[in-house]
Amino acid sequence: MRETDFVSSLAKGLAVIEAFDAANSRLSITDISRMTGLERATARRCLLTLAELGYAEYDGKFFTLSPRILRLGHSYLSSTPLPRLMQPFLDQLSERTGESASASVLDGNEIVYIARASHKRVMSINLNPGSRLPTYCSSMGRVLLASMAEDEARRILETSNLKANTPRTKTSLADLMHELQRVREQGYAAIDQELEIGLCSIAVPVRNMRGVTVAAINVGAQAARVSIDEMIERYLPVMQSTRDTITSLLV
Repeated sequence: MRETDFVSSLAKGLAVIEAFDAANSRLSITDISRMTGLERATARRCLLTLAELGYAEYDGKFFTLSPRILRLGHSYLSSTPLPRLMQPFLDQLSERTGESASASVLDGNEIVYIARASHKRVMSINLNPGSRLPTYCSSMGRVLLASMAEDEARRILETSNLKANTPRTKTSLADLMHELQRVREQGYAAIDQELEIGLCSIAVPVRNMRGVTVAAINVGAQAARVSIDEMIERYLPVMQSTRDTITSLLV
């Protein structure tokens, strides 16, 4: 892309939107300036523009995103057939396993949920389409990384904040690269309380008919009820069957 094709004002506005999350739902101009690195005057203009367009609300000190911002995410969900295609199969998978089932795609060093069938609340956070999790410690993230060239997967891990969410979390680059190789060989990823204590999950990649990985699906369960070994024995064959059905519908 040529430098003249880059719209810096649009990039700044998107950076302002991305600064808001569950832990930072109400932000001041100063907060935004600090979090994005934008000059205070630039942050102010971006925020006031969002408020004027109805994407944010302003109480005189703090800004919050308005429900109108959901239009941006809905544009993606409505423009790609994947979420609509996968949802009924996730519903069936959830019913057959008695657990929550999800689908996600890769976005940088995070996964983005595009569809979900929630059977039981297994995490402390509420996951819905649009929710994000780090790739390195999530089962779907690992199968998506494992589907990439080794150098590309390493680059993503090197730019990730490899923090220990639990005492079980793998944070060593060498350990993670070894784990990705194992995922490639066995065809699935299993996470045993690395993302959150009490949560186990397994994931498989979803490929189109040309063999290109386009998404991942997983099943998550409470570790107190079912072990990883039990999940692999009981749920993995059902997941693989579901995956194969979805693949047959993808071009």
